[in-house]
Amino acid sequence: MITPTWQAGDVQLYLGDCLEILPQLEAGSVDLTVTSPPYDNLRTYNGYTFNFEGIAQELFRVTKPGGVVVWVVGDATIDGSETGTSFRQALYFKEIGFNLHDTMIYEKNGAPFPDKTRYYNIFEFMFILSKGLPAKINLIEDRKNKWLNSWGVQSKRNSNGQLENYKRVNSNNVGVRFNIWRINTGKGFTTDDEYAYEHPAMFPEVLARDHILSWSNPGDTVLDPMMGSGTTGKMAEKNDRPFIGIEISNEYFDIAVKRIQQAQLQIRMDI
Repeated sequence: MITPTWQAGDVQLYLGDCLEILPQLEAGSVDLTVTSPPYDNLRTYNGYTFNFEGIAQELFRVTKPGGVVVWVVGDATIDGSETGTSFRQALYFKEIGFNLHDTMIYEKNGAPFPDKTRYYNIFEFMFILSKGLPAKINLIEDRKNKWLNSWGVQSKRNSNGQLENYKRVNSNNVGVRFNIWRINTGKGFTTDDEYAYEHPAMFPEVLARDHILSWSNPGDTVLDPMMGSGTTGKMAEKNDRPFIGIEISNEYFDIAVKRIQQAQLQIRMDI
């Protein structure tokens, strides 16, 4: 087995190509993957590229039965047409055995590159891929419930086809989220770690945290095979999940180590 480049507590970080490191991880050893790959040259990482199909196959191998992969991805517009890369990737995941458990939307609070010929693009897909039925589902309930303390008469159709009226009351003040998550991005929102903005395309800490809470429990192993600046690792550490991270760029690997070290220090100070 390969030795981690950096290890502290329940965090193992590997510097290198994930297609060389993933095959050395034990099959069925990962509960949850949260990652966002480079796609369509929208994201360039010091000239590195990635083999999507090879990574997808390895993710299926290392994911436990009941485990989940959260795949955050978008599409570029080339020669006047969106590439459709995201859809092709989702379908390939299904071909190799994953279930497409949910298709979620990550809605940003603005468009970094407004387009003059189409409506401004402010979202990416978050494909929730599961190996069988998800073993851990902790749906976040923080949506204001419009039915709070409301009474009304509704109807339902019985098995004999007749309508039956009934009164409804709901005293819960929150409901389960919708599958479109609007998350603020940019400085002051994505992270408080100023130095982390040296990475060109971080996703917000809130996004990583909420998926970790939704699809895993404390003690479950979380993976990010293209960890970039270490957002998933930082959130896994802060929420009591062991973490495995892989990054091919020395520059971004060093940022990830620093962020996770600081998170570990903060946890020790809070105890």
